[in-house]
Amino acid sequence: QVQLVESGGDLAQPGESLRLSCVASGFTFNNYFMAWIRQAPGEDPEWITTIDTSGSATMYADSVKGRFTISRDNSKNTVFLQMTNLKPEDTARYYCARKSYRHFISVASLGEYTYWGQGTQVTVSS
Repeated sequence: QVQLVESGGDLAQPGESLRLSCVASGFTFNNYFMAWIRQAPGEDPEWITTIDTSGSATMYADSVKGRFTISRDNSKNTVFLQMTNLKPEDTARYYCARKSYRHFISVASLGEYTYWGQGTQVTVSS
């Protein structure tokens, strides 16, 4: 079965960096676009970034553009999220997700992501 297991969440101070990882199993990883989605307490989930199958194309939400970078290592079935210049408003649970289709149409629509991991908590506070 499809499994997505995130790690790397932690407590960070504003301006610091964190790197999240997501290891995938149960499917042919390099056939799927992958994404990161986050959910802050009391709020709806928010799509933040998606990467194509090869890692050569990416898209970002405006809220993280220029600060976060998604990448993948298909040899290790892993997708990463490098987060820099963290802000308190980045506090959320971060989920790795598999996109249903190999295109960027409706990339920000949560309905495009049929499988999510259990998430990893990122807290940004001084």
